[in-house]
Amino acid sequence: MKKQQIPTLTSTFEQAVAAALAQQANAAAAPRMAVALSGGLDSSALLHLAHAYAQAHGVALYAFHIHHGISANADAWLSHCEQACAALGVTFEARRVQLADQQKSGTEAAARKVRYAALGALCAAHGVPLLLTAHHLDDQAETVLLQLLRGSGPAGLSGMDAANAAPELLANPGLVMARPLLPASRKQLSAYVAEHGIAHINDESNDDPRFARNALRHKVMPALAEAFPGFQERFARSAQHAQSAQRLLTELAQQDLALCLVDDCIDIAQLRLLSLDRSYNMLRHWFGTRNLRMPSAAWLSEMLAQLLEARDGAQPLVTHPDCHVRRHRDRLHITPKLADLEGTREDEFDKTPGTTFSWNGETELAFPAYGGVLHFDPAGEDEAGLDGDWLRGQQLLIEFRKGGERLKPAHNRPTRGLKYHYQALDIPAWERSRLPVLSAGKQVLFAAGVGMDCNQLVGEGASRWRLRWQAV
Repeated sequence: MKKQQIPTLTSTFEQAVAAALAQQANAAAAPRMAVALSGGLDSSALLHLAHAYAQAHGVALYAFHIHHGISANADAWLSHCEQACAALGVTFEARRVQLADQQKSGTEAAARKVRYAALGALCAAHGVPLLLTAHHLDDQAETVLLQLLRGSGPAGLSGMDAANAAPELLANPGLVMARPLLPASRKQLSAYVAEHGIAHINDESNDDPRFARNALRHKVMPALAEAFPGFQERFARSAQHAQSAQRLLTELAQQDLALCLVDDCIDIAQLRLLSLDRSYNMLRHWFGTRNLRMPSAAWLSEMLAQLLEARDGAQPLVTHPDCHVRRHRDRLHITPKLADLEGTREDEFDKTPGTTFSWNGETELAFPAYGGVLHFDPAGEDEAGLDGDWLRGQQLLIEFRKGGERLKPAHNRPTRGLKYHYQALDIPAWERSRLPVLSAGKQVLFAAGVGMDCNQLVGEGASRWRLRWQAV
């Protein structure tokens, strides 16, 4: 029996890059790829390998460097990367980014966010569909262990994929990010760099134990390596098993969501048919389809308890960092977190004093305190509307509903309270509180979300106007 050959770093890299390039939609065009180049050992090895591959296969290669400005050595790192690319004849571009003041409490996460967004923008500017990063086997082991320490489920323990699209992170839907060094260890990369005499820089922040990943890298991983040699490969296998499990969970969540989703809402009757675990799995997937941050297990449990156990007719609300989850007529709704209007809280809308004004022929009037614009549209030839001369002579009042307002939508329909109209139109309670009412004296002329009162409408006359509300 022939002895099985161990793949070299070069062959592993070439296979991964060839597979990633083959999957590109524009593979028929001249292939292009870019390297995310920090100048450190890992990305310097990646640049060297990518350059050799590009030369052999006629691929246009770019190298992109992100200058965060955090380290005093950042300018020197940029210069080093530029010189390294010039020596190889690789097209190089750098982009300077800054962290917002509010991000500095989480420097590592903030730097990662702006770095990947900048890399995505550079790839878009140069028409590059494939971005290579230098993540390797030890990075994968660190990621899995970090997620385990955070109590993550299969999605977190899946670690990093060999290649994936990340439109939210990269702000570039057409870009694929590949990690061709993922099967290689840090030890292999170090040996490769030494063998080829590749110069590289050292980022001092990688030695700072205040960062969780660095603490693992310098304190925990060496102890694991001594007690459990080769643990990185076993962690990588565990990540593959978690990826497989997560794919199955995603398939199940898609099936359950298809059964429960009605008009972009979750039908509570269908949700109650699922086991608790399947409910959690489906709801996490629902949040994922909305690009919302994944809720914790504790938050998800509390949300379900509040929304499912609420009495009939109640309008419970659960606040998520990115949205509100509400129950209305036995359905769960995800709604945006609406900003307060002119300092008015949602529970104070009915206490907001009205605003009086006169109409002087404007086609629209903005009312920021009510969150929208009131439009005055000319009535069609066969439409009834408010007489323009009459309307100019009125002292108009816009306000949120106080209670007791009544509106007659047509001459052949009865006058009803606004609450009745809202219910008939299935307008949820949280939307009703932001729908203003327009009156002239004691006569309601228009209620946003419902329409105009017919009592003041006329069918003849050169100047007839219809009212329309647009929330902003």
